Amino acid sequence: MTETTETLDVSGYTFEKAVAELESIVARLERGDVALDESIAIYERGEALKKHCEKLLTAAENRIEKIRLDRAGKPQGVEPLDGDDTLR
Repeated sequence: MTETTETLDVSGYTFEKAVAELESIVARLERGDVALDESIAIYERGEALKKHCEKLLTAAENRIEKIRLDRAGKPQGVEPLDGDDTLR
């Protein structure tokens, strides 16, 4: 039994749901009581879940901003978290 494209589609999953399913897959594979064909199928699903989680994490990192302060220490605005070149 091989996973079809439809069953590998996890694009609508939240990060939490994807991680929970990925943890379940890892636990099943670690127990070693899964048939070879099923192991391959759930491994493929695990790969799809891992890639989806990485994509969601990257998107979240890109949205994080840091607050810019003026000379008086008051908030002036925001900028990307890794946009500060003064520390390099």
